[in-house]
Amino acid sequence: MAEQTKRQVVLDTETTGLSPADDHRIIEIGCVEVINRRLTGQTFHQYINPHREIDAGAMEVHGITQEFLADKPKFADIVADFMQFIEGAELVIHNAAFDVGFLDHELAKIKTEKRRITDVSTVLDTLKLARDKHPGQKNNLDALCRRYGIDNSNRDLHGALLDSEILADVYLAMTGGQVSLSLTSEAPVTSNQKNDDATIIKQKSRGPLRVIKADDEELIAHQENLQLLDKKSGGKCVWLK
Repeated sequence: MAEQTKRQVVLDTETTGLSPADDHRIIEIGCVEVINRRLTGQTFHQYINPHREIDAGAMEVHGITQEFLADKPKFADIVADFMQFIEGAELVIHNAAFDVGFLDHELAKIKTEKRRITDVSTVLDTLKLARDKHPGQKNNLDALCRRYGIDNSNRDLHGALLDSEILADVYLAMTGGQVSLSLTSEAPVTSNQKNDDATIIKQKSRGPLRVIKADDEELIAHQENLQLLDKKSGGKCVWLK
C-alpha cells in the first residue's frame, strides 16, 4: 500500500512589534515546504508594507526598516497566494501562538476574508515539543541549533525565511532524524507526489555538546535589550516576567 503523503509547511514571521493587540503588523513571512520529512525546495517568502512604524526593539531583532518596506505590497495583496501555499498543510511553527495570532490579526483586517489560519491548516508548535522533550532547558531556536548540531552561523539577525529553513532542520532532527538537506543528489519532491521511497536518515551518534555560557558583557547587553523591549511594549515583555 502506498504511503500517505504528509505535507508540512515550516513557517516564521517578522513583525513591527510584540503584540497584535497594539495593532502591530507582519512585515515578513517565510515558509518552507516539507513532504514526508523531505525538503522539497518549494518556499513562500514575502516582505510586507505594514503602513505603520516599526518599534526600535523589533528593528534591532530583524534589521528591517520602514524605508526598505516602502515599496512592498500590503498583506491583503499577497493573502491569496499565502493561503493557497499553506492550505491543507500542517504548519510547523516555533512559539506558534505568536505567529498565528499575528496572521489571524492580519486576516481579520480584510473584510472579504472570513477564514482564519486553523480553518485551512493544522498547527504544530515546536516550542511546546521542545519543552516536552527538554524540560527545564533553554528551547529557543539558537539553543536548539546548538543541541542538535544545526549550523545557524548565518543568523546574525532574525529573518523569516532563514529562520524557517533553520527550524525545518531543527524539527527534523528533534523528531528522530534528518533528511537529505542539500537536495543535490536527487530531484526535489513536489507537492503532488507521493513519496513511497521517502527515506529518513538517522542522526549519527555524537558526544555531549559543549555548553558555551554568556559572559558578563553579553548578559548585560541582553538585559538592556529586554528592558528596551519592555519599554516599547508597555511592560509586556514576557522574558522579564
